[in-house]
Amino acid sequence: MDCEGAVMAKKIEKLSALRIAKYSPGCHGDGANLWLQVGPTGGRSWLFRYRFGGKARNMGLGPVHTVSLAEAREKAREARKLLLDGLDPGAEKRSRLEAIKLAAAVQLTFDQCAEKYISAHRTGWRNPKHAAQWENTLATYASPIIGGVSAANVNTALVLRVLEPIWAIKTETASRLRGRIEAILDWAKVRGYRSGENPARWKGHLDKMLPARAKVKAVEHHPALQFSETAAFLVDLRRQEGVTARALEFAILTAARSGEVRGATWGEVDLRKAVWVVPRTRMKAGKEHHVPLSDAALHLLRALPRFEGVDLVFPAPRGGQLSDMAMTVLLRRMGLTITAHGFRSSFRDWAGETTAYPREVIEHALAHQLRDKTEAAYQRGALFDKRRRLMGDWATYCCTIKGDGGGVVAIRGGTA
Repeated sequence: MDCEGAVMAKKIEKLSALRIAKYSPGCHGDGANLWLQVGPTGGRSWLFRYRFGGKARNMGLGPVHTVSLAEAREKAREARKLLLDGLDPGAEKRSRLEAIKLAAAVQLTFDQCAEKYISAHRTGWRNPKHAAQWENTLATYASPIIGGVSAANVNTALVLRVLEPIWAIKTETASRLRGRIEAILDWAKVRGYRSGENPARWKGHLDKMLPARAKVKAVEHHPALQFSETAAFLVDLRRQEGVTARALEFAILTAARSGEVRGATWGEVDLRKAVWVVPRTRMKAGKEHHVPLSDAALHLLRALPRFEGVDLVFPAPRGGQLSDMAMTVLLRRMGLTITAHGFRSSFRDWAGETTAYPREVIEHALAHQLRDKTEAAYQRGALFDKRRRLMGDWATYCCTIKGDGGGVVAIRGGTA
């Protein structure tokens, strides 16, 4: 600094750091808009006095015990630079403080985001157990590591700490957990709780660090019965007493999922039109499904007992809906290791290998979503008439066994 500048600085910097504690109550100017404010009880703080928009304004720079004279002068200098740029230093300070408060307010932990995500989606999940499954897997594997971490700070390293210990030994669980973490972090980003790429995404990210699920553990399909054995199995099944046996038989004849059958109500069934309409709330794809009922399926339904005040087609003996293990227990009691869901595979194999029905008809019968969007749009009519013929043929096949002479014999409830 040259001599002229030094003189100017001397004239501006009037206060002495050594005398700060000795100034009497009132305001004492340091020059260049900086003032020391001394209260009646001796409290001391710094003020930046200025004019903006034709009005006199004050901006606090902090107490003396925290902000030194040199620091106060630097703060005053920064404020004067804002004035030169045409900005109000006080408004800029308030805006900055509000931004800090807002940032602190929107910091939610991963567990908090997970709770809000599950709460937001709970009513949209068809199975009440779905929310519990989310909560349990997250609480068991994710919360101990990232539960208390701000959603904004969850990164790839933390996600890997959650997944790597169970990826090889609990692959299916780990895969579902990864998807749940990804969904929660996507939700957090949309709600403004984090930014940037999702560290739990698979394609192009975690697939470079973790082996594909299929390579770690072979995908286990539902054990199924050979379709050629279905008729013989139905003979044995019809010897079984109880509502569970009838529910399983109905599931086989309609190629429906066990959950759809267990939740079926008489209000969904039109015996006159021979159709069962499963509401979208109970369908895996979330779309209403019309199931054509074969003569065998209608015969089964008409033979079922009806109970006053009970709308379930297959009510549990002690009331309410059959449990999701009821059919499995029945099959084990019959000495089989197959699953109820496996009969859908039996139907699919039979239809694909022994009939000329188009693939889209078979897929619609199974309530599968057609992968090709153009094909799905073209088949919007759901091919109901063709599906009715398909399910009739399936019922005939299921209800017919070969006789000793090579002919065929219809079994009870059959259509042959």
